[in-house]
Amino acid sequence: MFNFEINQDKIGLGKPCYIVAELSANHAGSLSKLKKLILDSKRAGANAVKIQAYEANGITINSNNKEFLIDKKNPWKKYKNLFNLYKKAQTPKKWYKEIFSFAKKNRITIFASVFDHATVDYLKKLKCPAYKIASAEITDIPLMEKVAKTKKPIIISNGLANLNDLKLAIKTIRKYNKKLIVLKCTASYPAPIETLNLKMIKYLRRRFRVLTGFSDHTLGTSLSVFAASKGAVMIEKHIKMNNEKKSVDSFFSISTNELSEMIDQIRNNEKSYGKIDYKIAKSAKSNLKSRKSLFVIKNINKGEVFSEQNIRSIRPSGGLHPKYYKKILGKKSKIKLKFGTALKLKHF
Repeated sequence: MFNFEINQDKIGLGKPCYIVAELSANHAGSLSKLKKLILDSKRAGANAVKIQAYEANGITINSNNKEFLIDKKNPWKKYKNLFNLYKKAQTPKKWYKEIFSFAKKNRITIFASVFDHATVDYLKKLKCPAYKIASAEITDIPLMEKVAKTKKPIIISNGLANLNDLKLAIKTIRKYNKKLIVLKCTASYPAPIETLNLKMIKYLRRRFRVLTGFSDHTLGTSLSVFAASKGAVMIEKHIKMNNEKKSVDSFFSISTNELSEMIDQIRNNEKSYGKIDYKIAKSAKSNLKSRKSLFVIKNINKGEVFSEQNIRSIRPSGGLHPKYYKKILGKKSKIKLKFGTALKLKHF
């Protein structure tokens, strides 16, 4: 396990959480919408945007055999078969060169989830700085080998992987590449909160000596913020246009406005974590006066004994430290002291 960079952004333990805005199918077939999502993600503070680089005929075939039909309980059931779904959701290959150039021009990192060998070859020409292996591709060992050999950082999600699948995937990648992040993921849409098991973020890091993060399919943003506070070095979140309701993945995605709020919360948490430091904060020093000290609460004559009736520990500071209170009781005053006088060592 070691830290590395994606386009000069340092990723790892002790570094700011790396935020990836997953564009998925939320461009709704519109290149202009996709570009706007990229710009809005940058404005929101994302470190990177990610596309799902596939076309329907590269990921499945157009068949109505029972294996290819979408279950009636599936949220995408209206598309009937896998080919129709992926045809609707695909990011056309003819866009890749233009959107990579657009992202570079606007100074935001873009990379891709890959699903076939030809796309990896094409993205290498575009200097794709990192690659994602989606949950469903976790058993595609030849694909992972090909991606690992690019020597670029690799992110894998474990949502559809059991322990043996994950062990094999990590072993396969590490033969060629040590730049690896495993994202804790629940591959259901939206993901029920009780299925997240976010304690796995730290466990997987210890078990496999690998950097870990969270691919968040829940509704809202609170669980991403929580995961970042629990050690996730990367958060991946599906985003959509504000008020978008018709795109394939919109029903479990957050708006770019929500993305901005989420990132602000994560960055504020990071700022607040700070360091081990016993010094009083500079911003708090003006309030030191509110600390208690010893004051005269009843007129005292010269030679009179200090008692619980005539001195007390009260706000503000200015008098003796309250630690002297019991030592002073029973001693005599050297001078006459008026009500409200800050008690000093010279007074007894």
